[in-house]
Amino acid sequence: MEIITGVERRRRWRAEEKLRVLAEAAQPGARTSEVARRHDISGGLLWYWRRQLRQGRLSVTDPREPVFLPLQVSDAVPPGPGASAGATDPRIEIALPDGTLVRVGADVDAAALRRVLSVLRR
Repeated sequence: MEIITGVERRRRWRAEEKLRVLAEAAQPGARTSEVARRHDISGGLLWYWRRQLRQGRLSVTDPREPVFLPLQVSDAVPPGPGASAGATDPRIEIALPDGTLVRVGADVDAAALRRVLSVLRR
């Protein structure tokens, strides 16, 4: 049972929950109306989720949800252009899945880095 309080009257369904309900409805012999009733949703919403899934707009990696990427921490910092081999230059290097590489100094302003990364996500 779910109790909804406050001004918000709609439930927020995570992508994993939607996919779980859709998988249940896709089982042999499952009836859409019964699955919808069991999860206290309308049959129309279930059909809408199915259309989203077919169109590729519903996946486990919902853009609004945080995504965790592998992280590698290394003490060895190769010298950058114009730096001497013995100099240590603490920096942050972020390799994005599309091959984009972002290198910033360890003293970078968090707000500036956030702006750069938000532009790259578009």
